[in-house]
Amino acid sequence: MDALWLSMKLAACVATILLLLGMPVAYWLAYSNWRGKFLLESVVALPLVLPPTVLGFYALVAMGPRGPLGKLWIALFGHGLAFTFAGLILASVLYSFPFAVQPLIASFESVDRKLLDASAVLGAGSLRTFWRVILPLSLPGVVTAIVLSFAHTLGEFGVVLMVGGNLAGVTRTVSIDIFDRVQSLEYGEANRMALLLLMISFAVLSVVYAVNRRVWTPWAAKS
Repeated sequence: MDALWLSMKLAACVATILLLLGMPVAYWLAYSNWRGKFLLESVVALPLVLPPTVLGFYALVAMGPRGPLGKLWIALFGHGLAFTFAGLILASVLYSFPFAVQPLIASFESVDRKLLDASAVLGAGSLRTFWRVILPLSLPGVVTAIVLSFAHTLGEFGVVLMVGGNLAGVTRTVSIDIFDRVQSLEYGEANRMALLLLMISFAVLSVVYAVNRRVWTPWAAKS
């Protein structure tokens, strides 16, 4: 169960960071008129098509003692970044970034522009309009971004293995634990952990679909 709790902790940290980082990126992509913004959109979506081992390899190189991130981390904290929980968080943030940003973009773009114009006419600035108009109307997208980034991080294997290795209590997540048990022919334990992960994944995805269907949400339209 230690591996499961470590995975839950990792997923919670990554989902929180992605929400904080993803909102300004998604806002800019949703409302910017810059013609070249498709380049940033491509960078954001790149982890969707990039093999996890490729992203994990380059993340590991960057976090190594000779990499830029690794050198900076050693200078600040006195130890390496690769094969640590902090390294797992950083790599998982990169890999799960589109799962947080894309639902936010879609939700921000769905807000009626007339409401934004009305807010501007009433004297509200961009920041106040975001907090008072855009964000409340985009809550389903925010929930979707949190749940998808959490679920995606929870079941990640390739990037986690490349960057974190298999250190018990430090970087051994539930997906790696399942792999280890299969390798050791412990199919009963592997099945128990896999079934538990399956139920958790089903539960969090049910939240996404419930929110998108306006089910069990406080902002659902009343009939």
